[in-house]
Amino acid sequence: MKHILMIATGGTIASKETEEGLAPALTSGELLDCVPEIARVCSVDAVQPFNLDSTNVYAKHWLEIARIVEENYAAYDGFVVTHGTDTMAYTAAALSYLIQGSAKPIVLTGSQRSAYSRDTDARRNLADAFLFCADDRAYGVRIVFDGEVILGTRAKKTRTRSFNAFSSIDFPAVAVVREGVPFYYLEGEKPTGAPKFYHALDENVFVLKMIPGLKADVFDYLDGHCDGLVIESFGAGGLPDYENGAFFDRLAHFLSLGKTAVLTTQVEREGSALDKYAVGRRLRACGRVLEARCMTLEATVTKLMWLLAFSKGEEAERVFNTPVEHDIF
Repeated sequence: MKHILMIATGGTIASKETEEGLAPALTSGELLDCVPEIARVCSVDAVQPFNLDSTNVYAKHWLEIARIVEENYAAYDGFVVTHGTDTMAYTAAALSYLIQGSAKPIVLTGSQRSAYSRDTDARRNLADAFLFCADDRAYGVRIVFDGEVILGTRAKKTRTRSFNAFSSIDFPAVAVVREGVPFYYLEGEKPTGAPKFYHALDENVFVLKMIPGLKADVFDYLDGHCDGLVIESFGAGGLPDYENGAFFDRLAHFLSLGKTAVLTTQVEREGSALDKYAVGRRLRACGRVLEARCMTLEATVTKLMWLLAFSKGEEAERVFNTPVEHDIF
């Protein structure tokens, strides 16, 4: 029987109704009481490092979860992280960079409705997460939600209310869980040897979402406050050349300060293609502009935070373009 550690962090799955609205309140033990059937497939211990709405979860919490996994890695066969849905894709992506080459599964799950609700999806998601985590073929960072198993680097929350809240973007789901049994689409090759853990993230990363008519003087702030910049542009990608090309000049200056910029697209699927249009090709003259291509925004942001903690310049470009868990191709 597998021995699994549950890391409870809050979210809707652990929420109760309060005068101010839903707020995390259930303990890890109360959550486990919702799924007594998992006792047939694994034994579970639980820790609760924090109990937060996932809107309040960010880099320091990702590092805390990774630390708990590292400190307990030898003692358990896998890990289930219960988490709010709003930022779960960011946490899953961050953990994919902080914990690389894990032969043991690190499974994130949550729910769209509280475990206390009569028509909740919490019980099924919890049960599926533990059943998948206990499977001999499971490994790496995955989200298990509404019966789908999604790579941590490929997940995005695409629905705010429906039970099928998460989608796998530009990549197939790894597996589905049907009646407690995982059916694999992509089994992959389980890593061998010890995983590589990382212990730092550069939080000074900003996402600039382009809107029509945005002025280039936004860089007055960005120059002094950011180490890394993700520009979420339109369509295949590019910058507007109005104001006599001010955006290109300001981006070139930003890069000359030793900072790193990544160009991505606001379009959810099929990725960027900077060489397609003149407004994209012109970026090549600004300096070392990285291109996210088909990466999700969540993976782009967290990968940039991760790599800027230990690399700059040409090395940062090499690391960014090196695939981790099928995040870029």
